[in-house]
Amino acid sequence: MAEVGKGVNAGKLASNVQKRLTRAQEKVMQKLGKADETKDTAFEEGVVNFNKQLADGTKLQKDLKAYLVAVKTMHECSKRLHDCLAEMYDPEWFGKEEVDSIAEEMIEKEMDNNLEDTDLLWQDFHQNLTDNALISMDAYLAQFPDIKTRIAKRDRKLVDFDSARHHFASIQKGKKKDEAKIAKPLTLVEKAAPVWAQGIITAHQIAQTNLSRNQAEEELGRAQKVFEEINYDLQEELPTLWNSRVGVYVNTFQNVAGLEEKFHREMGKLNQNLSDVMTKLDEQRLANSEEAANHSPPDSGSDAPKSPQKSREGPPVSRPPRPASPQEVKEDNIINLFEDAVVPDINISTQPQNEAPTVTNGSSEAELPPSVLYKVKAMHDYGATDSDELDLKAGDIVLVLPFANPDEQDDGWLVGVKESHWLENKNLLVKGVFPENFTQKL
Repeated sequence: MAEVGKGVNAGKLASNVQKRLTRAQEKVMQKLGKADETKDTAFEEGVVNFNKQLADGTKLQKDLKAYLVAVKTMHECSKRLHDCLAEMYDPEWFGKEEVDSIAEEMIEKEMDNNLEDTDLLWQDFHQNLTDNALISMDAYLAQFPDIKTRIAKRDRKLVDFDSARHHFASIQKGKKKDEAKIAKPLTLVEKAAPVWAQGIITAHQIAQTNLSRNQAEEELGRAQKVFEEINYDLQEELPTLWNSRVGVYVNTFQNVAGLEEKFHREMGKLNQNLSDVMTKLDEQRLANSEEAANHSPPDSGSDAPKSPQKSREGPPVSRPPRPASPQEVKEDNIINLFEDAVVPDINISTQPQNEAPTVTNGSSEAELPPSVLYKVKAMHDYGATDSDELDLKAGDIVLVLPFANPDEQDDGWLVGVKESHWLENKNLLVKGVFPENFTQKL
């Protein structure tokens, strides 16, 4: 039995090899224009549409899978975000329990008399997308491989049909030549043969021609039948498949859009709870700040001006008025006392002998570096609130410097180095910004 099997397999293999050779030869003859090629324009257009439809469906399937992966990733990121919120949420803040519940995915909502949490919403969303979109798309694309195989088989059978048709045509042409040959006068050898022998020769030639013709005709009939069966089925299926794509796309995107709308609507309700907690926390913060301000003890330095707002902390605010200098106060008093009286010129910069001289810490203008614009004196204490600010005490002298980048200068702020640092270290490295209205220009 094994030997018979081997023989059968070998014979089938030889037959397949012969078919491939015949098809290849037929294709070459067609390309050279020595054999006619059967054309079907309508079917070829159907094949073009089939290939486009397959490519579009495959891309949509790929993008749906990527979308589902993104949904899972978003689910995990959302869980980590809520966990982070719960970890950083101080126990005394409003809504601590609600925030912990969100992080534990145990915020419950009533929907169709069933209790579901955020985790179930994500899981249901992913599962419904899989069932109603991806699986449907998989089923839609599952029919394409078989049809693609049958299209390729039709192409092969069409070549076989053309080859058989051309072979039969050549036999027919050869028969006419043999008939013409038989009708010719006998040759001397043929005349020398007995009469009965001459009849046998003629009958043999006719029989050989008829046998070849019959075999070619049978082969043509078989090839034509196989081709037409495959061709007929595909001619029916390809247009139907092409038209089905509209319904598939409509159902897919309707399902995705509907599931997204439902999911985000339900998640919006849960997220609104978190938003309400954050709103109440902010209200609590503001209430606590106002209460602390109302009950805070009077500050000895309450008369000190407020520092201007820096741009990195918010939009700049209007600069408060600079405190009046003692000289300005004296001049105002003189004007008020004498009103319309002529006031003689008074050198207000001249200090009485019993008044202490202006503090300079022993420095002079000649000793200052050329980059110093001018000097100011701190009139109030200022505590630095950022690493780039100077901490000032009333009476400190500051050497004012230009900003390295004018665009970085905030309204109402100056940059400089304490004069004490300059006198001690002779460098301008330890510089910082400070509010201008806390100082007076010297």
